[in-house]
Amino acid sequence: MTFTSLHWGAYRPQVVDGKLVSMTPAEWDKDPSPIGASIPEAITSPTRILRPAVRRSYLAEPGSHPELRGKEPFVEVSWDVALDLVARELKRVKAEYGNQAIYGGSYGWGSAGRFHHAQSQLHRFLNGFGGYVASTDSYSLGAGRVLMPHIVGNMDWLLAAHTSWKNLAQHCELFVAFGGLPAKNAQTSPGGASDHLLSDALDAMSEAGVQFVNVSPLRDDLSGPTLNQWLPVRPGSDTALMLALAYVLVTEGLHNEAFIQRYTVGYERFRDYLLGAVDGQPKNPAWAEALTDIPAQQITDLARRMGRQRTMINIAYSLQRSVHGEQPFWMTVTLAALLGQIGLPGGGFGLGYGCMNNTGSGRKSFSGPRFAQGANPVKAFIPVARVTDMLLNPGATFDYNGKRQQYPDIRLVYWAGGNIFHHHQDLNRLLEAWKKPQTLIVHEQYWTAQAKYSDIVLPATTALERNDIGSSASDRFMLAMQQAITPVGQARDDYAIFAGVASRLGFADSFTEGRDAGQWLRFIYDESRGRAEEHGIELPDYDAFWRDGLFEVVYPETDTVLLKAFRDDPVAHPLPTPSGRIEIFSERIASFDYADCPGHPVWLDKPVPGLPLHLLSNQPKTRLHSQYDHGSYSRASKVQQREPLTINVDDARERGIVDGDVVKVFNERGAFLAGVIVSADIRPGVVQIATGAWFDPVTPGEPNSLDKHGNPNMITADVGASRLSQGCSAQTATVEVEKWDQPLPDITAFDPPPMTL
Repeated sequence: MTFTSLHWGAYRPQVVDGKLVSMTPAEWDKDPSPIGASIPEAITSPTRILRPAVRRSYLAEPGSHPELRGKEPFVEVSWDVALDLVARELKRVKAEYGNQAIYGGSYGWGSAGRFHHAQSQLHRFLNGFGGYVASTDSYSLGAGRVLMPHIVGNMDWLLAAHTSWKNLAQHCELFVAFGGLPAKNAQTSPGGASDHLLSDALDAMSEAGVQFVNVSPLRDDLSGPTLNQWLPVRPGSDTALMLALAYVLVTEGLHNEAFIQRYTVGYERFRDYLLGAVDGQPKNPAWAEALTDIPAQQITDLARRMGRQRTMINIAYSLQRSVHGEQPFWMTVTLAALLGQIGLPGGGFGLGYGCMNNTGSGRKSFSGPRFAQGANPVKAFIPVARVTDMLLNPGATFDYNGKRQQYPDIRLVYWAGGNIFHHHQDLNRLLEAWKKPQTLIVHEQYWTAQAKYSDIVLPATTALERNDIGSSASDRFMLAMQQAITPVGQARDDYAIFAGVASRLGFADSFTEGRDAGQWLRFIYDESRGRAEEHGIELPDYDAFWRDGLFEVVYPETDTVLLKAFRDDPVAHPLPTPSGRIEIFSERIASFDYADCPGHPVWLDKPVPGLPLHLLSNQPKTRLHSQYDHGSYSRASKVQQREPLTINVDDARERGIVDGDVVKVFNERGAFLAGVIVSADIRPGVVQIATGAWFDPVTPGEPNSLDKHGNPNMITADVGASRLSQGCSAQTATVEVEKWDQPLPDITAFDPPPMTL
């Protein structure tokens, strides 16, 4: 019984004569992701990296000509030559500059398997070598991850404890979704999405009569429920809308004063601001209408509905990926506190229903086996979205979460898992920063831009070419991922690569502990059994698990309701905040004295729009981030081979654009081409394109070159959300769009780079 667990689902690989021919979704999954269909063709496509390769001038003289990254051919070499070169460079940089000159750049989405998890492998290896500069937080949830421990608790704990979909179907009456509940996002979970939940959950809630409100510039951000009101809010103005809803609740006596006094701190400071005593501006619906384009009466009506019904307020991750991204998350919690339904069945708040498949599953939060990474002796770090700042400004200082930090001077970047040319902003600025390190090493499966712009490229196996264990917190199944095909070309798994380098550097014994990959799987599985027992889960022995192919994690005996224990007894079950309560006003954050993130939620003016259209660059439907953009499913979604851009019918008509055209999207940071979809289901003044189209500049390696494929990070802003979090702010970008009337350049994103002897 062979399974493969991928971030977007569980599949049975179908193999004929050693060749993967199809991926059959697991029979229990009622709503499987079609992304899996891309893999059979993609896994052996010309895009696959078959052998170790080194940039030509770098091979002749290591560290030379970084300005030629992305421009010159590669030379294929033997594994011995490649590993010797990697080891020599690591040893040199450590001797000359110290471990604080090494950046471990894995972003972690390389594999759903718990052993062959690229980030864990890289971090264990670099820790064994003496340490490295690490990154913290994530592009997806940077502002939220820093903010939430100050006001409620750790994000991982909160996400695992979200009120279950089952409970919402039974008890919720009104579900207000800021940013919607996009089904495309719910295809995935980090350790695998073995059983997709959102579609069934929305059907059950709809049948129970739950009313939905989709607060989003995109109608399709919430589809399915019968009772579904669309409020096409102006991008970035959700905090103003929430403040106005709070204003109505407070001024009409619809808030729960008893809850506020018992379970929160700082309400009075916030109330004075809300009512205008601080700045002379009441945050009323008329004020919010001018900022949100939602009529004042609609705001008032929604607040009254929320006050009289059992209401769940949910916010999507995307809303905090903006300048001042902390504010909508903080206001979500504050608004829910005013309603007083936190900890009650069907009510309260959610921080990402629909953003991951496992959020709201109601299952036990056991995450499965873990591969120990060891301790990092190097204490320097960066918030993950500040990597370009670090490379361009070594020695400069930056604020982060109440402390003043300093950017290290990075000479070597080692990357395994992730594609920075997908998830980082302002790619022209990144290209300049990418010339600064002396050495860039990458493990990759395909010739992504991450690989093409590196010095040493080591071919890694895919999930189908190795054994592993798929497991995600709060997911339904733990899966035995049994190797389906032999590795393509000369690909090796990350563990074998790192073991080979560690042997050359003299610490193979501590890295491997004398175990091969198969022995590690058994070890980490057996080690996880004790943690499973803490969750009331009894795992079978390893041999039985591997034979059966899967293990189902049972539901808890009691239904999951977020913060129920805290509501039942806030003294016995205090929150992990300074006060032990929900912090509407945070003395700790206020003490940081950050003008862009003061002590309670506020409306802070956004940067003045420079161009007429607001660009939303959200998650794709046809791939995970940039993974398998070269696959059949993603490529079939393109318009004239470019990533689709959705534009409102009026905005298109004004510019002489029709469905199927190719357009140039541009601002002061750069430009890209995209294929057009004209729609009435996006509000005027907004255009939308998914992230993840592989970077494909007309002139590789040169700054300010037109991207011909549709990568929105050509024009997104590389600035921190605030001094508190320094999170990604990709959603704060304005553009202009014009019809492309020149010959279309060929797409070369999926072509391997030239090779030479």
